[in-house]
Amino acid sequence: MLISPAYAQDFNAMFGSASQFLPLVMIFAVFWFLLIRPQQQKAKEARAMLGALKRGDKVVTGGGIIGVVQKVGTVADKDGKQVPSNEIDVEIAPNIKVTVMRDTITTVIRPVAANDSKPSK
Repeated sequence: MLISPAYAQDFNAMFGSASQFLPLVMIFAVFWFLLIRPQQQKAKEARAMLGALKRGDKVVTGGGIIGVVQKVGTVADKDGKQVPSNEIDVEIAPNIKVTVMRDTITTVIRPVAANDSKPSK
């Protein structure tokens, strides 16, 4: 009379809403590790590659043009600091230079050493 009866709690009542969202969380985790994270890492590598461009680098543009960087200009930002320009002069043939936007460069070609164990004579 003075004590109310205690009923056993149902497991689904306690964790019902959490178990409904668990598959959605798992799907998001799979998308994160298989799609989003690798894409962010590639973008970070591309920004680092474009930031490290210097004279003499052999590059490939988005249009498939292969050339050698001749000049990486600098411009003053709003604070007066010198920062690399978005325009880069690339020599695509002897005495033929074109100006390309930094963002259109897709690859920097690095020379690969031969895998010979000792130089041939």
